[in-house]
Parts: sequence; C-alpha cells; structure tokens
Amino acid sequence: MSHKPTEEQQQVIDAFRSADRPTIVVQAGAGCGKSSTLKMAANTQPNRKGLYVAYNKALAVEARGDFPATVDCRTAHSLAFGPVGRHYRDRLDGPRVPAKQVAEFLGFNSPVQIAGELAPLTPTTLARLTLELVGRFLNSADQEPGAQHGPRVDGYSPADNRALADYLVPYARKAWDDLQLVQGGRLKFTHDVYLKLYQLSRPRIPVDYVLLDEAQDLSPVMASLFHFQDHAQRIMVGDSAQAIYGFRGAIDAMAKFVADCRLTLSQSFRFGPEIAAEANKWLDLLDAPLRLKGFPPAGSTVGPAVLPDAILCRSNAGAIAQVMHASASGRRPALVGGGDDIRRLAEAAQELLDGRPTSHPELVAFKDWDQVREHAALDDAAGNLQVLVKLIDEHGPEQILRVVGSLVDEQCADVVVSTAHKAKGREWNDVRIAGDFREPRIDPVTRQAKLVKDELMLAYVAVTRARKVLDRQGLEWVDWYVRQPVTAKVHPEYAILPDAPDPVDVADEHTSGTAAQSCTGARPCFLCDPAVRATWPAPVAAGARHG
Repeated sequence: MSHKPTEEQQQVIDAFRSADRPTIVVQAGAGCGKSSTLKMAANTQPNRKGLYVAYNKALAVEARGDFPATVDCRTAHSLAFGPVGRHYRDRLDGPRVPAKQVAEFLGFNSPVQIAGELAPLTPTTLARLTLELVGRFLNSADQEPGAQHGPRVDGYSPADNRALADYLVPYARKAWDDLQLVQGGRLKFTHDVYLKLYQLSRPRIPVDYVLLDEAQDLSPVMASLFHFQDHAQRIMVGDSAQAIYGFRGAIDAMAKFVADCRLTLSQSFRFGPEIAAEANKWLDLLDAPLRLKGFPPAGSTVGPAVLPDAILCRSNAGAIAQVMHASASGRRPALVGGGDDIRRLAEAAQELLDGRPTSHPELVAFKDWDQVREHAALDDAAGNLQVLVKLIDEHGPEQILRVVGSLVDEQCADVVVSTAHKAKGREWNDVRIAGDFREPRIDPVTRQAKLVKDELMLAYVAVTRARKVLDRQGLEWVDWYVRQPVTAKVHPEYAILPDAPDPVDVADEHTSGTAAQSCTGARPCFLCDPAVRATWPAPVAAGARHG
C-alpha cells in the first residue's frame, strides 16, 4: 500500500517499534489493509530478523516481494518440513490407500450400529471417521487422540456422537502410532502429520519477532506454535468477526491470547460508506471491538444488482439452487471450489433414492431418502439439509449432475456462485446475497430471538465481499434486529434480543386494518404487531398492502 499510513496504522507501527510491547494483537476489519500494515511495520526495522507466517503458500510467495530481506515469509508447514517433514519424504510421496485396506488394517470387519433406527456404519465408513478423528487431533494442541476429537455425524444425537467417538478412539490411536513411523507405515502420510510432530517438539524459532496473519481462524496446533515463541516479539492480526471456521476446529486466537497491547484498523479501502454501514449492522449485533469506516472514493451502493458478478450462499445446497437458476436463465455459472462437493451430494442422494447406503459424510447416517426427508422436516438445525431435500425432490439428482457438468471456469463465467465460507478472502464488484441465509427463529412462548454468533459472522463475511454494489437480498432482515435494543451481549453461542416478532411468510401477504385493529391473517404479521408499530420509524398506513 503506497499511501501514507493512517493514524491507526501508525499506532500499529509505533507499537511494533516499542521494546515494551512484546505481544501485540491487532483487530483489522474487512479490507482494512492488515497485511499492508505489517509490511510497513517490518520495513521500519530492517535490522531485526523476523518471521511472517502466512495462511497459504501463495500469500507467502507474494509477501516475499514486499517484506524486507530480513523477514522470512513462510507457511507453518514449510517451517515444519525442514526439521521434521523431510524425514518422511518417502511416505509423503506414497500412493493413496483404498478405504477397504484402511478398514482392514485398523480392524473394522463388520458394520456397527451406533444410533437406533439409523443406518449401521460400514467398515469403510468407520475407517473414514477414524481418520477424521485423527485429523482433528492433528489440528489440535493435544498430546494424543481422544474422544474430544470425535467427528459429528449428521442425524446423530449428541449422545450418539459421544458414543461413536468413544468407540473410535482405540482405532485412532492405532492409526496415530502408524503415522509416526518413518518407514513401514501402512496409512497415507499427510503434511498435517509432520506439522503435528513439529508442534509436539515445542520448537523455538531463532527470530526477533513473529508476524501472524489471519489469527482469527487459527488451528490450535498453530496457536500452540505461536505461543512457544515467547522469546520473540509476537504480533497477530486478524478480524474476530470473520472467525467462521470453528466447525473445522479453528479458534479465534486473538480473543484468547494475553496481549500487552490491543489495537484496531477500521478504515476499509475496499468499499465506500454505504457498504461499511451495512457491515456495521452485523458488527453491532456481534458487539465487535470496531466499526468500519468506508472509503468514499470507492463509490459503493447498497441496492439491487441486476446482473451480479457473484452470488453468495449459506450452504452447498443453496449454491446448487443458484447454479441451476443461472443456467436456466442462460447465464454461464462458475462455482468457487468447483462442483465436486455438489456432485458428491447429488450422487449420494441418488444412492439413497435407490435404497443403497452412501458413504457421504452428510448423509451416511441415513438408510434411505425417506429418512433424510424426515430428519430435515423435524430438526430445526437441519436447514441446509432442507434445501437439499427440496432440490432433489423437485429436480432429481440427474438434473443437478447435468448442471454441475456445465460449470465453466471463473474466467469464462457470467456469474460466480460461492458459499460464504469459500468466498472469504475474495472480493467482487457487484455481489448479491442469496436467500438461504435463514432469519433467526422466534420462540413462540418467550417471543425472543436467538442470534447464533457463527451465523452473524458468516453474514458479515458475505456483505463485505462487495466493492461497488451490495444486493443484500437474503440478509435484509437484519434491519429489524439492529433497530431494537440489545439487552444482552452476544455470548459464545448466541445473543438474546427482546420481543422480536415472528415475521409473516410472503405467502401470508394480506391487507391490514387500522393501527388499533388486528390484521386479517392467522397471526399478527411483522408490520401489524403492536410491538413493531411502537418502535418502527414511520407509521404503517391503514389498508397498506404488505407481507
């Protein structure tokens, strides 16, 4: 970034140069130049030896051209390869081990029934779940695999998932023993294995300071490595409001780390004040430590995007729907990350429709498609599954597979479709938010809404991907919540907001009476509810058409 440092950026630079600030945490909002700030800081100290830890190899390579030569720009895996990984080079180059062979090696010989009337788990599925448990352990800061690393099977109750984890632990420890062998191992050795072995050695890296980017989504194994470097100055930057990978075991290290100095970067250079104001609605609900300031020259707007460059969805199933709609409209869609995830979902659905078991992680618990329908209808937490069921029942797996087969590369696309998770780190000029971001449910007894923190963060990530036009279509409902007083801060799980009305479905559109009358629907609608009328900024005209 060539401009003069902002006041906030200068504060970060000054703290970095201060000998009495050994540990610094910087909260940097979307598009606020966090990586550029680190580069400016490092360039003020050319005689100190530093380490910049990047999220992936591409970022590390790019950083090498911007940081001074005294800063080693690496990924965590490249740090671990020299002292540990190189000894396992032969195993890294080894072939993929078929699931049947993994099951035989671990000792899974017959199906196991864990959960009531749901499908038994086949030996190959048990082998896959065991390796998933091992993978969670590899990303943890723990010393050995345990039940706390157990995978979650969709459709299982919490008790069933705990029972499954307890059952898998002995097999996971057998797998871990095999993975530590330099020679003669039977299982596929991955890069995460040598990173874990490196972490278990408690290394001290010979540098004067360590710069850690994207610290809001850090694996515990990486957080542990960073913690060990207490001989050096440590600076971590990130955006706690974008900590969206908790489901993979990532942690917000910025919130947990004891810092000598906490600073913020709130001036976004990605978009103008209009989109910044929209992002701040979600930061308000999250009770985040900063609010964004837009960049007026960006010239952004919040409103309809007739032909958006990108459409962002909550789920893979929602992405399927958008890809199918784009294809039916004559547009050429691309899908961020490719169509493999969707293809596997459609193939798994076809297996269940045919009465055959499937090994797909999201559907492995079900015996047939009827069980999937039942689970989706009864479980409020199965929102993503509900979208999938609707798509499969309306279009069939064959049609979905045909559409996936017609996907094009992003360079050739008329529109890019992505889940919000896969859109993180990306940006487009015109962005539309799809309709599968579900509004929080209202408890009919307490009349209170539970806003799940993970969902609020995902919404914030989605609305901050736009540079020019944000069509917030699927997240317009935020306006109700930000207009109400929040009576409790957001806990790790959810925030409680008072007396939020249950919005009426679009299908219940009807004509209201006067303000003193109840509307003609089966229940008070969003605009006719007295609590809404008391707080809404403008009165609703009698006889107004709404829904």
